[in-house]
Amino acid sequence: MDNKEWILITGASSGMGREMAIRFSSVFRVILNGRDFERLEETRQLCEDSDKQLIWQYDLGNVEELEMAFIGFLAENNVQVNYFVHCAGFMKAYPLKMVSATLFQSTFNVNVIAGALIVKSLMNRKVNASALKSVVLISSNISNFGAKAFSVYGASKGAVDSLMRSLAVELAPRVRVNSVLPGGVRTAMTEHMYQDENLIERMAADYPLGLGEVKDIYMAVKFLLSDEARWVTGQQFTVDGGRTINITG
Repeated sequence: MDNKEWILITGASSGMGREMAIRFSSVFRVILNGRDFERLEETRQLCEDSDKQLIWQYDLGNVEELEMAFIGFLAENNVQVNYFVHCAGFMKAYPLKMVSATLFQSTFNVNVIAGALIVKSLMNRKVNASALKSVVLISSNISNFGAKAFSVYGASKGAVDSLMRSLAVELAPRVRVNSVLPGGVRTAMTEHMYQDENLIERMAADYPLGLGEVKDIYMAVKFLLSDEARWVTGQQFTVDGGRTINITG
């Protein structure tokens, strides 16, 4: 291929992951991960140099076979991954009385375990030849706060940030690991919320800088992956338009 570095973006078939992939394709060669091949192909066609980007179709909920599948993909395509952004997310809001062990497992598989196993694979020198430089895990501002019906999702994002901190220490100094905690931005996962005009109006009032866009999250991720963040690791990077510091909201 060429001398461009490779970035793996999970959840690239829609929403935040799709926009990340499209924007990063001007800088890197991109590996697009998701479950739906057709939607991944749509993302690839929107990328710069689309024919040079790769699709890894895999359901991250299947953590038992993830490592073998991912290592096989890298070997088959003869690529080494330099950057990893874990955008894939699983979110279902249920009150405690409706929570089940299955919901916990499904949520943690995608949000936490899959990301950890991918990093593990990328740290295998026989697999990735010490190519990995920086990892960004997409968390949520709910990691540090509470909300009704979000006990499972919030717990998973708290685990993401705990994982991030431990990996940052363990993988230093060669690899930096950080997380980005987005506030309310419009994605496929939150689209249903934007259908409620009253809800959006109330939400917007809580954000001193107004509601954000996926571009705002991308800019934070771009910084954390770059050499400009060479002395930044193990950090929660909150990008929420001031929502979490607004005590009047």
